[in-house]
Amino acid sequence: MIKRLLFVVFFILILLGSSLWLDYATFRDEPVMLPEPSMIFEIPRGTSLRTVARRLSEEGILKHPYYFIALAYERGEQSRIKAGEFELVAGMTPADVLARITSGQVVQYGVTLVEGWTFRQALAAIEEQPRFVGSLVDRSDADLMAELGHPGEHPEGRLFPDTYVFPRQTPRFQVLRRAFERMEQVLAEEWAGRQDDLPIKTPYEALILASIIEKETGAPHERAEIAGVFVRRLRQGMRLQTDPTVIYGMGDRYEGRIRRADLREATPYNTYVISGLPPTPIALPGRAAIHAALNPEDGTTLYFVSRGDGTHVFSETLAEHNRAVRRYILGQE
Repeated sequence: MIKRLLFVVFFILILLGSSLWLDYATFRDEPVMLPEPSMIFEIPRGTSLRTVARRLSEEGILKHPYYFIALAYERGEQSRIKAGEFELVAGMTPADVLARITSGQVVQYGVTLVEGWTFRQALAAIEEQPRFVGSLVDRSDADLMAELGHPGEHPEGRLFPDTYVFPRQTPRFQVLRRAFERMEQVLAEEWAGRQDDLPIKTPYEALILASIIEKETGAPHERAEIAGVFVRRLRQGMRLQTDPTVIYGMGDRYEGRIRRADLREATPYNTYVISGLPPTPIALPGRAAIHAALNPEDGTTLYFVSRGDGTHVFSETLAEHNRAVRRYILGQE
């Protein structure tokens, strides 16, 4: 009688164990229940596996929190829960959720710095990303450059235009540092591949020229040709006479129009008055503009004028240039 009872108990335990295992296997492989196609699940720093499982259950994502804990132990992930924001999407299984929150694959938030922007425009864009922390715009340029390890240097043009992504709560200064270091890297790479015998003697001079090229044209195929014009002018001792430097020197006084008096005004950036390059960059140049500044196109042109469609007419002589000005600027055929 006792043997029979033990057999029955043993058989029941086997059935219960098999049923429990099948239930666990079904839980592990079935999609979780999300309230919407995708959602953000945030895990604060120091959160335990048990707390994560309980929260997932309370939010209706998982039916069995203890199965989730068992899954983590089965896979050796019980102590690898990461902090941050994680995106959960429809179709994910509990195994997928576990893999996501133990991989450190947190949600990233981006900020884009655009070619041709000024340093302060770039700071404003970083400031406007609400997921980052700490302020930049209320600090002086001098303080920011000192914290970047370059005290006394001008910040203009020193950030590389690109899209940068970081997790929530990233200090905004960290974004600034990444853009600064990226520009230093790109500039060093392009400087190493520069043409010989350029009238550009330092990487910083290349950055200045590249910023002018960036502001002069948005047409990719023109950058090297415009760089060639400027390099030939520098070699011949001609003034660059480029409007973007005048505009930069005018600062907040610029209202969309350059007058004759503005072209005669003696500012450090007025290349109609000064010889050579202005003292600093005037904008954020991209890699293409930096490459053009250090690899200008050969030729004999010394002048160019806008057609009004984003491209330019290039001329070898002043007479040709004046004809182009009459046609495209003054509207005289």
